[in-house]
Amino acid sequence: MKKLNVTWDSVHDSTGYLFSFAKALAAVVKNSPYKDYSEDIIATSGFAFRMWVASDLCPSATSIWEFNQQKNWIESGGITCDYIERLWGQDSVEEERRLAAADMIKKSIDNGIAAISWDIGVPEWGLIIGYDDEKQKYATLSVTGEGGEMDYLSLGKREIPILNVLTITGINNKSQDDIISDTLKLAKGHLNGEEWCDNKKGLEAYPTLISFLECDFNPDISWNLEYYIGTYAALKWYAWKFFEKYNLTELCILYKTVYESWQKAFELKMSTDLSINENRVEIAKLLKTAEDCERQAF
Repeated sequence: MKKLNVTWDSVHDSTGYLFSFAKALAAVVKNSPYKDYSEDIIATSGFAFRMWVASDLCPSATSIWEFNQQKNWIESGGITCDYIERLWGQDSVEEERRLAAADMIKKSIDNGIAAISWDIGVPEWGLIIGYDDEKQKYATLSVTGEGGEMDYLSLGKREIPILNVLTITGINNKSQDDIISDTLKLAKGHLNGEEWCDNKKGLEAYPTLISFLECDFNPDISWNLEYYIGTYAALKWYAWKFFEKYNLTELCILYKTVYESWQKAFELKMSTDLSINENRVEIAKLLKTAEDCERQAF
């Protein structure tokens, strides 16, 4: 088994719920020759600003977006990559795409860089960190932290049977000014609803999420709220730190409040009883503060 030594330890995750694709992306870049880009890539690819919320709070909404934009979004941040997918209704190309993905994965690991792949342990994005042609198995690292192995033939055919693999191949020497400018465009475009998603997206996500705190509380959605708030709180940290790093003062001030509001909302969710209306009101106020700041920003 040819296997890389990659862990999640180097990726900042303030809640433990950082969006799995973003977490995988940051880990791969951090453990690559292009680690200087790892502090920024969650923001420069736009993921620090993306929010998707289902009207019934189904957590799968965070995994329903325009997958084929991954390559464009990541390369907007100065990184080059290869990408391949096979979605529902594309059975005729299943084997062709699986074999092409296998070649990408092996090439990347031979170059010392893990591959990002959908559903390698749990139905989220995780990492393929090794391969063994003799045993026909990949070494995997789930976003939950569990290492494991997966048969070559299982790639793209597990619990949610779609293929989605991305590998980092280099840098494109894009200027810092252009990266910053394009990051702002990605953020504004998403928040204003320009990116495709089959759920509430961008700024529209706020009132949808808040509505579950303002009605009679249903204890069955407690974990769903935890998942959503934890996912976006962890992402907002990267937006704040990006603006801080590049001295974008007004946006830094706004996104510091955005992050702190989401983080405090998460901590309240974890430490208080949501059946008590006052606790839900306090969390809703925090999310409304974050919403106001994001509306001011873009």
